Amino acid sequence: MTSTVPALSTRMAEDSVLQAVFLDMDGTLVDTERFWWEAEVEVFAGLGHQLDEGWQHVVVGGPMTRSAGYLIEATGADITLPELTVLLNDGFEARISRGVQLMPGAMRLVTELAAHRVPTALVSASHRRIIDRILMSLGPDNFSLTIAGDEVTRTKPHPEPYLAAAAALGADPARCAVIEDTATGVAAAEAAGCRVVAVPSVAPIAAADGRMVVGSLEEVDLEFLKALVNGMHRDGY
Repeated sequence: MTSTVPALSTRMAEDSVLQAVFLDMDGTLVDTERFWWEAEVEVFAGLGHQLDEGWQHVVVGGPMTRSAGYLIEATGADITLPELTVLLNDGFEARISRGVQLMPGAMRLVTELAAHRVPTALVSASHRRIIDRILMSLGPDNFSLTIAGDEVTRTKPHPEPYLAAAAALGADPARCAVIEDTATGVAAAEAAGCRVVAVPSVAPIAAADGRMVVGSLEEVDLEFLKALVNGMHRDGY
């Protein structure tokens, strides 16, 4: 877990109920969900197994241990979880080393939040080694805090990562907006008590009370997030 800006010095003006914004990384800010699947396909091909495309919806957005464990069980591959984790991280890192594409509206949003001194955290199930590489494309100075999946006891869909982010920034989870692209991430954020903007990447996500579903980050800005936390968005879309 890394923090670059003290919480109290980055608080927003008191005329807004929004206290902090938490953003997922893969599939939300950067178009990398397919990289994970490609790495999984490649690694298992090397082990003599072909992955079913339908499994992609099961493993996307989840913690490395859950996704890797599921694929070992589904294929019967002769490999341990720690060994597979290393191979998958290596395969993913090789792909992002060739460059990553930001999701539409991602850079505009994070720079807007930074310009208005909104406490902003990057909260990802990816490991620290991966986050630090991708931060170079997102701009590390745009984030007050970053939390990696290998820095918490229980990662998404458990609420711990988002509760940890809120605590580190001195924010009330109910006054925090979270932006996620998978059902796993949405479940974690809502279990923490946060308001959620879902930008589905691989699988659909239904609208619900306290949750907005949008087509892309181009629909989201600071005023949108303030309205979400203030309860002004009522229809879910």
